[in-house]
Amino acid sequence: MNKPQSGRLIYATIFLLSLIEFLQSGMTAFAAAPIMGETGIGPEEFSLIAAVYASLAIVAISMHRWLVERIGGRRFIQAAAAVSMLGAVLCAMGQDFTGFLAGRAVMALGGGVFFTACRMIIHHRLAGPQRFAGIRCLASGLAIGTSAAPWLASLAVSNDTWSAMYWGIAALAALIFVLAGFTLDAGPVAVGGAAQSGVQWRQQLLLAISSFLLLYALQRFYYDFGSVALGDALVLAGAAVGLLVYLRQQHRATLPLLRVREMLRARYVAGLALFCFAYVMLGANNAVIAAMLQGTLGFAWSTVGQIEAIGLGAALLTWLVMSRVLPRRPAPRKFLVVGFLSLALFGALMTRINTGANLWSNVLPALAFNSIFLLTVLPVTAMQTFREMERDESLFSNAQQLKNMMSQAAIAIGITFATVGQQWRTALHYSGLSAQIDASNPIYNATIQQLQQALESTMTPAESAKVALARVAQLLAQQSAMLANIDHFGLIAVLGVLGIGVMMVQKVFR
Repeated sequence: MNKPQSGRLIYATIFLLSLIEFLQSGMTAFAAAPIMGETGIGPEEFSLIAAVYASLAIVAISMHRWLVERIGGRRFIQAAAAVSMLGAVLCAMGQDFTGFLAGRAVMALGGGVFFTACRMIIHHRLAGPQRFAGIRCLASGLAIGTSAAPWLASLAVSNDTWSAMYWGIAALAALIFVLAGFTLDAGPVAVGGAAQSGVQWRQQLLLAISSFLLLYALQRFYYDFGSVALGDALVLAGAAVGLLVYLRQQHRATLPLLRVREMLRARYVAGLALFCFAYVMLGANNAVIAAMLQGTLGFAWSTVGQIEAIGLGAALLTWLVMSRVLPRRPAPRKFLVVGFLSLALFGALMTRINTGANLWSNVLPALAFNSIFLLTVLPVTAMQTFREMERDESLFSNAQQLKNMMSQAAIAIGITFATVGQQWRTALHYSGLSAQIDASNPIYNATIQQLQQALESTMTPAESAKVALARVAQLLAQQSAMLANIDHFGLIAVLGVLGIGVMMVQKVFR
């Protein structure tokens, strides 16, 4: 791109493109229950909406380079911003399943490409110290968007204005549209005067259908848990085969949309695996943290939003430190070890939480370590994964696209593993604990008597006995869920320790 740099406006564009991606996804995920309540959408319908959004985002990301080659960077970003703005308005005005589904689908087609476009703007427009400044803006947008999303969502819902979330996203998209006019080039970006990639619409249809079926089948396991889910398993297998066929077609094509053949390098594959692990952890941990704080421990929804925002705010502080240390000491191993150590400490601290936990002293430090994990592993992996591809602009773009496509699926996989795992472990612990509910158990008898004595001042002995039994059943369910939460975070701690070992011995990122 040959247009002179537009000062701070280019950095503002980069920041907003990164911010809006993580802000809208974080707010939608955190406010899922209130949105469902206001619009009359059921959990299964909301899962369908999530699958539609992610699958359309994957298709949009896959076509990023192809579209930029034909209409140019500025027009592409402005078109994406306009479509995203329209989708956000539809979401804000949606009062039922159809309206909200339409809004999220349109948002995916526009906003799904923002993070990829953000990274490519840095690659095109900035070099040397300016490029690192651009990466700093990108990571800052990620950190602020991730940490602010729960707090902003809780504010909007607490004031009975859930639609304000999407009006805010629409305003940010409009600002991106304006900034793109000042900061980006108008002409098409085509190396050698011609487009470097081709598109086969049948292949894109295969990608769309396979992505949707994969994501929807994964979420169906949550609702089919405990029953025969053979149909879901077959759909999942078929979707995986479809995606492999798509990648094989791209691998063999003369003018592929994604240059898969040239991406098969040890550094890129290792980086992709590390990215996928981090995004799986992001999806899984966010799901279980929310379930633990709201469902198991019973904290108010607005309180959970505030504590998550503060805990995730450690991501911003982490990046501020990283941005100062990385230019002087770029060797990645130490950062990756610190990241996985933080993941292990996060899991270990969360296993110590009980039903009488204090949010500030018990939960907040653990959430901070989770943020440190994300903001050390993700930026360092990004700087290492694409290093061999930076001289080939087209290949670099394709590599970014494939990574961001996989991130959409990885987050969904993480959520599925976490929710299904929680159901399995909760059922297992409930079975074990309920076996102890017996009249011959002195602890059970003492608990019943204590509860009845506390209730007899306000109700008859018969009524107090019924309430006491109901309270024991409630405590049993709560304790079973708590033990399942502890199992999850114990596994996370183990994975963190294993990650430390792998980072110490790996020879790809040195």
